[in-house]
Amino acid sequence: MTDTPKAVETRYAEALSSISPARRIEMACSMFSTAKALALAGIRTGARPHEDGERVALFLRLYGRDLTGETRASVVAHLERAA
Repeated sequence: MTDTPKAVETRYAEALSSISPARRIEMACSMFSTAKALALAGIRTGARPHEDGERVALFLRLYGRDLTGETRASVVAHLERAA
């Protein structure tokens, strides 16, 4: 389901395809950096700081829902050991 008109989808696809692959990677990295900064700002201004530190809180915020409990726990343990 989409509410985007076909003409807009076509124009968007053409605009993206006209950008070099290197520039698209730069754009993606910039967007990730912005998302990370926003997530950290939310973590830092939360009602109480995350007890395991910002790295774990950031990991959980960005990827926690995408992993099984076992995998998530394994990554959190690794982050805690690496701190």
